[in-house]
Amino acid sequence: MRHDISAVVLDLSATGIGIVRSLRKKGIKVYAFDIKGKYEIGKTRHATCGICPNPISEEEDLLRFLTTLGKDFVEKAVLYSGSDDFVQFISKHRTELFLYYRFLLPENSLVEAVLDKRLTYELAVKHNVPCPKVFAIHDDQQLEQITNEVTFPCILKPVYSSDFRKRIGHRLYKKAIMVEGASQLREKYLFYRQFGELMLQEIIPGDETCIYSVKTFFDDQMNLIGIYMNQKIHQFPPDFGSSSMVLSKKDEEVIQNAIALITKLQFKGLAITEFKRDQRDGQLKFIEINSRIGLTQRLSIACGVDLAYLYYLSLTGQSPSPVTTQQEGIKWVYFVRDYISFLHKRRNGEMTFSEWIKGLSGKKVEALFAWDDPLPFIRSFISHVKNLWVKKQKV
Repeated sequence: MRHDISAVVLDLSATGIGIVRSLRKKGIKVYAFDIKGKYEIGKTRHATCGICPNPISEEEDLLRFLTTLGKDFVEKAVLYSGSDDFVQFISKHRTELFLYYRFLLPENSLVEAVLDKRLTYELAVKHNVPCPKVFAIHDDQQLEQITNEVTFPCILKPVYSSDFRKRIGHRLYKKAIMVEGASQLREKYLFYRQFGELMLQEIIPGDETCIYSVKTFFDDQMNLIGIYMNQKIHQFPPDFGSSSMVLSKKDEEVIQNAIALITKLQFKGLAITEFKRDQRDGQLKFIEINSRIGLTQRLSIACGVDLAYLYYLSLTGQSPSPVTTQQEGIKWVYFVRDYISFLHKRRNGEMTFSEWIKGLSGKKVEALFAWDDPLPFIRSFISHVKNLWVKKQKV
């Protein structure tokens, strides 16, 4: 196998670091970049790391940065994104970036549709895929009308997560805001609307263990090259958040639903497709789809389906054999986030310390920790603890 073509990873969170470590173990030269704050936490000894312009607020600067970098490669480098912000940037500037990099994405209109949660809902409805009901909010008058139609409790969500997060700030940002009734909806809408467009979404009953995520890589001809799935065990924040502990688990119904949707959409490249099983009727409901590698990339390696490496082989013309069998029963844990999630649940009487400790048993991989590269884990741990302390002081 050829490993002499370089790779460029845009992201230094646990996602990007998982990609970096996967490729570096194969002897591939890796360059990894992120904006200043994330770079300072995530820089790793397994890549040549640096600060890059912000993909949202400094688009032209980032394009110049990547163009200049790309000119130095003897052969086009393989380009990876670990966040939706970078995916959107790469998709938007794909014509210019194709001159210097190898990457595979769905059509730009499809990338934009899955980043806009309203359009994602419309895609699901168009293809007859069961999903939670969504109500777009355009103004105060429409809000009053929606209030009479929606079932409480429900969740208030930003339409464009990245733009909303940028405006509101990291510490105040929430992936979803729980709304218990009409008066609370009006109150929260009036506060959060200043930060971006909002929508309401039906809550699918069931805790985080009802959520399943299927990770796939389809090549340019829509051949399935790699697939694995996991079940959420805990998330951070506990109510509506990203994974803090998952379990490698195969469920054919979930997998077939994901493959069917991806095929209908012609969603080539890397994808994360998420479903939740509705406890009212046992039906799987589609939640979202993203065009990138997931946070749990280290689990991908551990369960035998290294999507980052399969992507590299495919994009460098080496025609990898499809990998569709995964090892089950392996846990992926983002330790510091899982611990903070546990603290929240303990305060609410939902979990004891012994239950949390017991949950950590069994074969597992940690999101960031590695004996030969411990600093990303240490810096992330300190950063999360500091943020938790600041929030406590404000209460």
